[in-house]
Amino acid sequence: MRDVTYADSASTVHTGTAPRAMATLRNLAIGLLKTLGAANVAKTTRATRDQPERALPLLGTTDTPDAQGT
Repeated sequence: MRDVTYADSASTVHTGTAPRAMATLRNLAIGLLKTLGAANVAKTTRATRDQPERALPLLGTTDTPDAQGT
């Protein structure tokens, strides 16, 4: 299994609790993709990066309002 790099070191956020929050979000994303059965996490994250609208259905949400407008 290959390691997935999220370029945390390229982030301009290096103070306070931000690095911990970034690591938590990275681990959440990897865990979610593995839970959903992604065979290649790196390929899936690149596809999501290139088409960010793909992330909302993964999280169980959409960018269109439902019939009640929420």
